[in-house]
Amino acid sequence: MKTKKELKEEYKQMKFRMGVFQVRNTINGKIYVDSSVNLDMIWNRHRTQLNFGVHPNVQLQQEWNEMGADNFVYEIISEIAHKEDEVIDYAKEVKQLEVMFIEELKPFGEKGYHNVK
Repeated sequence: MKTKKELKEEYKQMKFRMGVFQVRNTINGKIYVDSSVNLDMIWNRHRTQLNFGVHPNVQLQQEWNEMGADNFVYEIISEIAHKEDEVIDYAKEVKQLEVMFIEELKPFGEKGYHNVK
């Protein structure tokens, strides 16, 4: 049986899918764009927040409550590949990619759940 320390180290070595995703309202087409270093787990977090009514995006939360979970889909927009021999700040990389997609998709007003900064 592995020790707690060995399990932690093994977890650190795991390679997760990472990149940018959107939550899309299938009724009105509005999108919420975000990024994560673990695309497989982030949807669970957002869905849990939305189901419990505590999502940080008030507009998304309101429409989720009004229209129901079945009218929203999780879609991966872009993934970043792991680079074996380089030390990279992947959290910074995915955040920069997210900013690029927000600038391109402009998910503001009628198109999305983001506020213009």
